[in-house]
Amino acid sequence: MADENEQMEVVEEVVEAPASEMSVIDALKLVLKKALVFDGLRRGLHESVKSLDRGDARLCILAKDCDNEEYKKLVQALCAESGVHLILADAGTEIGEWVGLAKLD
Repeated sequence: MADENEQMEVVEEVVEAPASEMSVIDALKLVLKKALVFDGLRRGLHESVKSLDRGDARLCILAKDCDNEEYKKLVQALCAESGVHLILADAGTEIGEWVGLAKLD
């Protein structure tokens, strides 16, 4: 028999169901939504360049269909200088949907 002063430790094991594999795009959308909720998202060229210049940025997404080549070079150079990861998305409208700048029907 156990003494009254003795205490037993109960360890509860949590078994997680195996999650289905997420695509990179789905994971990126999830990260962007969380960043938007916690006010960690900078949208637009002006806000993004300021954040890249200060060294606050951790990830940058640039549209491949950007018309102005100078903007592309500026963002790519700032990302390279700061060591920030750069992701090139296919369309700017796609990025707008991901970060909450577009209305979805």
